Formats: sequence, structure tokens, C-alpha cells
Amino acid sequence: MDTKLTLKLDKEVIDKAKTYASQHQISLSKLIEAYLKSITSKEEKAKQIPISAFVKSLSSPSGIPADYDYKKDYQEYLEEKYR
Repeated sequence: MDTKLTLKLDKEVIDKAKTYASQHQISLSKLIEAYLKSITSKEEKAKQIPISAFVKSLSSPSGIPADYDYKKDYQEYLEEKYR
């Protein structure tokens, strides 16, 4: 359903837009509509960015206990390495 919209724009911008629309054989209304559709769909797409399987695997539980003391484990590793 088409609805009328009134905009206040700089005269030079309107003239350039009319020239562009005329050169591309499209009405100014369709040009503005296409632009508004493109910027609103970009926002929707940005919200729905697919997450790769690799990134999902990083966020999934890895079997490491919550109370795992990685500093102690690393210290033991270094002690063993430099004996």
C-alpha cells in the first residue's frame, strides 16, 4: 500500500536526485523507496549475522571444570620443562 510522505530537503539535493532518477528512468519516489529499503534491510541483516561453526565451538562447554587452576597447571608445566 502506497502512502504519501512529505520531506523538506535542500533544493540542490532535490534537483540532483531528480536528474539521477531521470537518467536511470526511475521515479524519484521509487528511488527514495529503494534507498530506504536498502538501509533498513542492512540493519536487519546486521542483527542476523550468522555465527560460524568454529566460533560456536569456542563458546560451547569444553569439559574444563569451573574451578580449574590454570596458573598452577602452567607452573607445574614450567617446573617439569626446566628440570
